[in-house]
Amino acid sequence: MTEEKDPNGIDQHAPGAKLDQGKPRVGLMMAGFARALLEVSKVTTVGAIKYTANGWRQVPDGVDRYNDAKCRHLLYGYLDDKDQDTDLLHLAQEAWNALAELELTLQKRELKNADIYRDTRKSDPIWRDELRDCSGVAEKSRD
Repeated sequence: MTEEKDPNGIDQHAPGAKLDQGKPRVGLMMAGFARALLEVSKVTTVGAIKYTANGWRQVPDGVDRYNDAKCRHLLYGYLDDKDQDTDLLHLAQEAWNALAELELTLQKRELKNADIYRDTRKSDPIWRDELRDCSGVAEKSRD
């Protein structure tokens, strides 16, 4: 874990301190890609209406299937700007599928790391009796 610091060197207990040095500046992405993110949001909305809200998370073999969909929209984008069925930009649908693929890949990685952590702690007699499961992540009780 990296040490949190104030980018202006202010002590964390002093008024005006904000320990955000080195953290992602999400506001830059939101402002810089506002149009693109709105287009991708339209894809999300159409998908939620067509299927279910956030149902994409449970699609079997989602990483591979969203990669295939991303590639299809890339190819269709060379033929026409917009999808004939939805009237949405193929480029926005390509971006949405890339985000779905990325999200599922990151979730898979986190679960794998949590399993490794849990397996390591289960074999450690000091931790064995103190483990509890919180949403799939093992934690040591610190009470």
